Amino acid sequence: MATPLDQQPHHEKRFRRQSSTSIVVVIVPFPDQGHMNQLLEFSHVLSSYDIPVHYVRFTLHNSQVKSQASFALHHLTKIQFHDFPAPRFPSSPPNQRVTKTEFLKSRLSFLKAITSLRKPIAALFRSLSPTARRLVVVYDTLMTSVVKDVFSLPNAEAYSFDSASALSCFAFTCDFLRKNENFPVKNLPSGVSCFPYLFRKFIADQMLLSKISKAGSLFNSCSAIEGPFLQEILANDKVFGKKKTWAVGPLLQSTKFKELRDQDKFLFELLDKQERNSVLYISFGITTTLSDEEIKELALGLELSGVKFLWVLKDADEANMLSNEEAGRPRLPDGFEERMKGMGMVVRECVNQMEILGHPSIGGFMSHCGWNSCVESISMGVPIAAWPTHSDQPINAALITEVLKVGVAVMEWRQRDELVTSSMIAEAARKLMASEEGDEIRKRTEAMSKAVNSSVSKGGDSRLEWDSFVAHITREGFGLKLTYLLSQIQNK
Repeated sequence: MATPLDQQPHHEKRFRRQSSTSIVVVIVPFPDQGHMNQLLEFSHVLSSYDIPVHYVRFTLHNSQVKSQASFALHHLTKIQFHDFPAPRFPSSPPNQRVTKTEFLKSRLSFLKAITSLRKPIAALFRSLSPTARRLVVVYDTLMTSVVKDVFSLPNAEAYSFDSASALSCFAFTCDFLRKNENFPVKNLPSGVSCFPYLFRKFIADQMLLSKISKAGSLFNSCSAIEGPFLQEILANDKVFGKKKTWAVGPLLQSTKFKELRDQDKFLFELLDKQERNSVLYISFGITTTLSDEEIKELALGLELSGVKFLWVLKDADEANMLSNEEAGRPRLPDGFEERMKGMGMVVRECVNQMEILGHPSIGGFMSHCGWNSCVESISMGVPIAAWPTHSDQPINAALITEVLKVGVAVMEWRQRDELVTSSMIAEAARKLMASEEGDEIRKRTEAMSKAVNSSVSKGGDSRLEWDSFVAHITREGFGLKLTYLLSQIQNK
């Protein structure tokens, strides 16, 4: 059953006359909240050009989006959600917290489990294909094996979407395909150090299949962020092949939500009382778990630093996302919250991160460096204290601290097997929040923020990339159309 969703249009007038029935787009995200959010925002972008968009998602995730939307769903007509049952997924025993190693192992189990979506998604492709002159599928690269049936449809084109930074995509592709020549940034973390072997193998298999079959690639990035080497990366035929590429980011959360909860109102009332750039926001997302020892060191480090803070302490719940079980609650040192009254606050529920980062009192963000968090922080002009733990995070951290210089390192990736101590945490917090170096970093971040936000304005780089992609998929394709018509005649 499909449910419509829409976004107010922001497209250029010259695209308004495109036939809404000639092109149909299907969006297939990887079922991870961060990945799904990016492709949902891209669905809004495409929908704003008057193109019908079909968005594939687990029933549970659809319910979450619908429950958060502030607009009346019956008024929304451009995006259709397609609910698919969630695959069986091994969850953690109740009250047992998930370590980083266990999480990555469970992640691999999840990757294998989602292959059950291949048949229903293929059926969706087959049902939509006869209704359009061209069926366009935009899929998360991790979903290549799930969507591969689309490659055999005569009127279909498929485009991979990478939810990580272009730099990390390029680095891992070079690494996995053993093509490390002419790399624009030196001494980056290797794929071997970021992913377990079986995880690397799965990603490499998806990349190889995608490289052979896709019509082009999309990246959640823009020249304002990765400009120094973005074009060099995307134009590298040896890695991405001779396929078209578009940098369509930043894809930031634009969905309006219902009225703030009492908890959120309380947070913003507290932030309103703080000085500008005086509060360090701390959050490690939903795919990163700190050990009890790391939580203790972080608490002691914050206390030692003397920096005001807002700490969202929520155990990684992605592994249990498809079950209703709760992991064991992270524990703080005895008396910590009492001692920190007036200096810091610990929150154990999800918050609206974009609104938090946009508050004037927030002067820094201690983060795991997931790409969503990096883009959100830069877009809001907030520098980052980088503490990566796995996957693309180490390369994103290097990009933030060493290339763009809009953050400081809490720990270097070479120290990943060592305990991050309270003194390291305190030093990073002070450097970012209470030093001349931190002030300079903040100025660079604020300047980059202006450039990023300009990129999605009329005539901006990102808006031009959107226009270019839409022009490409809506082009007249007589050869494609002829092939499709011949196939229809043969089928009859």
